[in-house]
Amino acid sequence: MAYVAGSRAPGGCVFCTALNAGDDRAQLVLLRGAHGFLILNAYPYAAGHLLAVVDRHIATLAEATPGELTDLMALVTRATALLAAEYGAQGFNVGLNQGHAAGAGIEDHLHMHVVPRWSGDANFLAVVGETRVLPEALEVTYDRLKGRLHD
Repeated sequence: MAYVAGSRAPGGCVFCTALNAGDDRAQLVLLRGAHGFLILNAYPYAAGHLLAVVDRHIATLAEATPGELTDLMALVTRATALLAAEYGAQGFNVGLNQGHAAGAGIEDHLHMHVVPRWSGDANFLAVVGETRVLPEALEVTYDRLKGRLHD
Protein backbone atom coordinates (compact mmCIF):
# COMPACT_ATOMS: atom_id res chain seq x y z
CA MET A 1 0.00 0.00 0.00
CA ALA A 2 2.89 2.38 0.67
CA TYR A 3 3.96 1.96 -2.96
CA VAL A 4 0.46 2.49 -4.36
CA ALA A 5 -0.23 5.54 -2.20
CA GLY A 6 3.25 7.04 -2.64
CA SER A 7 4.21 9.90 -4.89
CA ARG A 8 5.34 9.22 -8.43
CA ALA A 9 8.89 9.86 -9.56
CA PRO A 10 9.50 12.95 -11.66
CA GLY A 11 9.92 12.63 -15.44
CA GLY A 12 12.96 11.08 -17.02
CA CYS A 13 14.04 7.54 -17.70
CA VAL A 14 13.55 5.27 -14.69
CA PHE A 15 16.29 2.93 -15.91
CA CYS A 16 18.86 5.71 -16.38
CA THR A 17 17.93 7.06 -12.94
CA ALA A 18 18.36 3.62 -11.35
CA LEU A 19 21.67 3.06 -13.13
CA ASN A 20 23.15 6.37 -11.98
CA ALA A 21 21.54 6.88 -8.56
CA GLY A 22 24.35 5.30 -6.56
CA ASP A 23 22.05 3.33 -4.22
CA ASP A 24 21.35 -0.03 -5.83
CA ARG A 25 19.11 -1.28 -3.01
CA ALA A 26 16.91 1.81 -3.06
CA GLN A 27 16.64 1.50 -6.85
CA LEU A 28 16.20 -2.31 -6.69
CA VAL A 29 19.23 -2.91 -8.95
CA LEU A 30 20.34 -6.48 -8.22
CA LEU A 31 23.33 -7.01 -10.45
CA ARG A 32 25.47 -5.01 -12.86
CA GLY A 33 26.98 -6.61 -15.95
CA ALA A 34 29.45 -5.36 -18.54
CA HIS A 35 26.77 -3.54 -20.58
CA GLY A 36 23.58 -3.90 -18.57
CA PHE A 37 21.96 -4.64 -15.24
CA LEU A 38 19.22 -6.65 -13.52
CA ILE A 39 16.52 -4.74 -11.68
CA LEU A 40 13.27 -5.74 -10.00
CA ASN A 41 10.19 -4.67 -11.91
CA ALA A 42 8.35 -1.99 -9.91
CA TYR A 43 5.07 -3.31 -11.38
CA PRO A 44 5.64 -7.08 -11.12
CA TYR A 45 3.39 -9.76 -12.58
CA ALA A 46 4.81 -12.21 -10.03
CA ALA A 47 7.23 -12.11 -7.10
CA GLY A 48 10.71 -12.05 -8.59
CA HIS A 49 9.71 -10.38 -11.89
CA LEU A 50 13.07 -9.06 -13.10
CA LEU A 51 14.15 -6.82 -15.94
CA ALA A 52 17.46 -7.13 -17.79
CA VAL A 53 18.30 -3.63 -19.00
CA VAL A 54 20.96 -2.34 -21.39
CA ASP A 55 23.03 0.42 -19.75
CA ARG A 56 22.95 2.67 -22.79
CA HIS A 57 19.73 4.63 -23.37
CA ILE A 58 18.61 3.00 -26.63
CA ALA A 59 15.15 1.90 -27.72
CA THR A 60 15.60 -0.98 -30.14
CA LEU A 61 17.48 -4.20 -30.68
CA ALA A 62 18.82 -2.78 -33.94
CA GLU A 63 20.60 0.00 -32.00
CA ALA A 64 22.35 -2.42 -29.63
CA THR A 65 25.91 -3.58 -30.16
CA PRO A 66 26.76 -7.28 -30.21
CA GLY A 67 28.35 -6.85 -26.77
CA GLU A 68 25.19 -5.29 -25.36
CA LEU A 69 23.02 -8.06 -26.77
CA THR A 70 25.36 -10.73 -25.43
CA ASP A 71 25.34 -9.16 -21.97
CA LEU A 72 21.56 -8.78 -22.07
CA MET A 73 21.14 -12.52 -22.67
CA ALA A 74 23.77 -13.35 -20.03
CA LEU A 75 21.75 -11.30 -17.53
CA VAL A 76 18.52 -13.06 -18.55
CA THR A 77 20.25 -16.43 -18.10
CA ARG A 78 21.56 -15.37 -14.68
CA ALA A 79 18.06 -14.19 -13.72
CA THR A 80 16.46 -17.54 -14.58
CA ALA A 81 19.07 -19.45 -12.57
CA LEU A 82 18.67 -17.07 -9.64
CA LEU A 83 14.88 -17.31 -9.61
CA ALA A 84 14.92 -21.09 -9.96
CA ALA A 85 17.32 -21.39 -7.02
CA GLU A 86 15.60 -18.91 -4.68
CA TYR A 87 11.93 -19.32 -5.59
CA GLY A 88 11.83 -22.78 -7.14
CA ALA A 89 10.42 -21.33 -10.37
CA GLN A 90 9.27 -24.12 -12.67
CA GLY A 91 9.31 -22.04 -15.84
CA PHE A 92 9.75 -18.51 -17.15
CA ASN A 93 8.16 -16.02 -19.46
CA VAL A 94 11.07 -14.17 -21.07
CA GLY A 95 10.57 -11.45 -23.63
CA LEU A 96 10.65 -7.84 -24.66
CA ASN A 97 8.08 -5.40 -25.92
CA GLN A 98 9.69 -3.09 -28.45
CA GLY A 99 7.56 -0.04 -29.21
CA HIS A 100 4.18 1.20 -28.04
CA ALA A 101 2.25 -1.04 -30.44
CA ALA A 102 3.92 -4.08 -28.85
CA GLY A 103 2.89 -3.02 -25.35
CA ALA A 104 6.13 -1.47 -24.12
CA GLY A 105 5.53 0.47 -20.92
CA ILE A 106 8.96 2.07 -21.23
CA GLU A 107 9.53 2.45 -24.95
CA ASP A 108 12.79 4.37 -25.07
CA HIS A 109 15.12 2.13 -23.03
CA LEU A 110 15.74 -1.43 -24.18
CA HIS A 111 14.94 -4.10 -21.58
CA MET A 112 13.78 -7.70 -21.31
CA HIS A 113 11.31 -9.19 -18.85
CA VAL A 114 12.00 -12.37 -16.86
CA VAL A 115 8.84 -13.56 -15.11
CA PRO A 116 9.04 -16.70 -12.96
CA ARG A 117 6.16 -19.17 -13.34
CA TRP A 118 4.86 -22.16 -11.41
CA SER A 119 2.36 -24.85 -12.38
CA GLY A 120 -1.11 -23.61 -11.45
CA ASP A 121 0.00 -20.05 -10.66
CA ALA A 122 -2.96 -18.44 -12.46
CA ASN A 123 -6.07 -17.97 -10.33
CA PHE A 124 -9.45 -16.30 -10.61
CA LEU A 125 -8.15 -12.92 -9.38
CA ALA A 126 -5.72 -12.62 -12.27
CA VAL A 127 -8.04 -14.11 -14.86
CA VAL A 128 -11.44 -12.66 -13.92
CA GLY A 129 -10.61 -9.74 -11.66
CA GLU A 130 -7.60 -8.49 -13.63
CA THR A 131 -5.86 -8.15 -10.26
CA ARG A 132 -2.45 -9.44 -9.20
CA VAL A 133 -1.64 -10.52 -5.66
CA LEU A 134 2.01 -10.52 -4.67
CA PRO A 135 3.08 -12.51 -1.62
CA GLU A 136 5.93 -10.20 -0.56
CA ALA A 137 7.14 -6.60 -0.71
CA LEU A 138 9.69 -5.59 -3.36
CA GLU A 139 12.32 -4.95 -0.67
CA VAL A 140 11.90 -8.51 0.64
CA THR A 141 12.27 -9.91 -2.87
CA TYR A 142 15.37 -7.76 -3.39
CA ASP A 143 16.98 -8.97 -0.17
CA ARG A 144 16.25 -12.62 -0.94
CA LEU A 145 17.69 -12.43 -4.45
CA LYS A 146 20.66 -10.27 -3.48
CA GLY A 147 21.51 -12.73 -0.73
CA ARG A 148 21.32 -15.62 -3.20
CA LEU A 149 23.77 -13.81 -5.52
CA HIS A 150 26.38 -13.93 -2.79
CA ASP A 151 25.98 -17.65 -2.07
